[in-house]
Amino acid sequence: MSRFTRRHFIKAALAASGGVWVSTPLQAMTRPELPSEVAFRHGVASGDPLQDAVILWTRATPVKSGESGPVKVIWELARDSAFKEVLRRGNAETDLARDYTVKIDVRGLEPGSRYYYRFIGATEQSPVGRTRTLPEGGVEQIKLAVFSCSNYPAGYFNVYQLAAQSGDWDAVLHLGDYIYEYGANGYATEHSAEIGRALPEDNAGELLTLTDYRKRYALYRTDTGLQSLHASAPFIAVWDDHEISNDTWKGGAQNHNEGEGDFFARRAAAVQAYYEWLPIRPPAGERHPQIYRSFHFGGLVDLHMLDTRVIGRDRQIEFADYMDEKGRFDSESFAAALADPGRSLLGKTQFQWLADTLEKSTGRWQLLGQQVLMGKMHLPAEIMVNFASGKKSTAITPELIALKAASMKGKPLSESQRARLQQQLPYNLDAWDGYPAEREALYRRVRALGKNLVVAAGDTHNAWFSHLKDAEGTLVGLEFATASVSSPGMETYLGLDEQGAVELARGMPLLIDDLQYCNLHQRGYLALTFREDEVQAEWKFIDNIRSTEFAEAAGHRVVHRLA
Repeated sequence: MSRFTRRHFIKAALAASGGVWVSTPLQAMTRPELPSEVAFRHGVASGDPLQDAVILWTRATPVKSGESGPVKVIWELARDSAFKEVLRRGNAETDLARDYTVKIDVRGLEPGSRYYYRFIGATEQSPVGRTRTLPEGGVEQIKLAVFSCSNYPAGYFNVYQLAAQSGDWDAVLHLGDYIYEYGANGYATEHSAEIGRALPEDNAGELLTLTDYRKRYALYRTDTGLQSLHASAPFIAVWDDHEISNDTWKGGAQNHNEGEGDFFARRAAAVQAYYEWLPIRPPAGERHPQIYRSFHFGGLVDLHMLDTRVIGRDRQIEFADYMDEKGRFDSESFAAALADPGRSLLGKTQFQWLADTLEKSTGRWQLLGQQVLMGKMHLPAEIMVNFASGKKSTAITPELIALKAASMKGKPLSESQRARLQQQLPYNLDAWDGYPAEREALYRRVRALGKNLVVAAGDTHNAWFSHLKDAEGTLVGLEFATASVSSPGMETYLGLDEQGAVELARGMPLLIDDLQYCNLHQRGYLALTFREDEVQAEWKFIDNIRSTEFAEAAGHRVVHRLA
């Protein structure tokens, strides 16, 4: 009978965990093995913190050209940045099968504690990363930085850099579109060559294969802003659509076309690369697309990260499907399709998980980290029909804003004017507005439980603050949506200059009943600070993404206090 050694145990555990090395206090100071000749070109990262654990990540790139075998590195976790008090040390091995990425799940840590970590090769050492575990028990405040939509060809990730410099975050929430799958002539690439952000020749096509996705992550992770933020705080991340393909749903995607192979093979490749390159602890294993999970920040905030894209979403409704050849809109058929109670964004399994989790959660605040806008964004129907017919003129919008302002001041309107304001359609069918029955079902659960609900969203590239109200007009919660890191927003889509975007943003809360604030032209991130009886949202903006020179621009702050 062969002897089952500690090395055999570690290899078996590694295989079972999908390539994540698990470190417990029993392995606190493993004897270092001779590390390989590697470079740490993509920085370090940490993520998915728990009260007693955190994931550490790096990529150990072989230095010798043509090397394809396994490589070894040493990792260390310490109390101090100088590593005078090393608490944990271990060895890790990686190879081409994991794209030379390394993940360590360090267990047995103390709650609410800051740690420093690094990786060591034969002749090179990684940058030092800073991370922390989640708190336990009473907590006075929690600070979270929220991001979405970073497009490499569109500009530099200065927004990440600002956040790395600006705050001591308990965690960073990334709500998706961490990468984009488009090729060199695709979305937001117009200025890529002139600003030095062109896609390289070996990754210039649309992403379809595992190699394609891996190379795109490697490219994005060369950005110094992204490396700085990863090294400064633990990430809690979830995907949106562009980590796979534009407008992904459970059975396909808008940007997956004939001749591009099997969609599910493409999705599997994208999911594998995401799990390899993000410091994440996959809830159902690193080959499974289930990503929803919860995190508990003491008794103050319970965070529930959702997937509104991949595993449960029914195909999106599109306005164009209800326009005839003469540009007439079939409102009855559209309304019937939209109201279908069987249509789902989350899927039955995830929805039930969320309902059960909310019922059991005891945090003062319940925070949903998810991709798309939940708030009702209903605009006058003539605006939406105008866009659905292919027109992008905004000339009628100021006229309608003026009518709404007059109505709110008590000025009389004609019957036709009132009809123009009252006939409304949802602005974004790709968001929760396209799945209103499921949204109402969620609102009913939240109201019945009496929870303090806050929703964080991304996806649109613009900043929004909405009151979440059910069909009866009862306030259920608040939604704060972050601007993008670099992807262009509504100002580009509508062809607006800065002044035009500012004026439109000023008028949008008049047209949209539940909308309280928006910014339609600046790139930035969202800072959320939770305290016992209040939540503060602060939108931080920058003035430039065309180079690494930037300054912080004027932001916006909202404070909501519990009654």
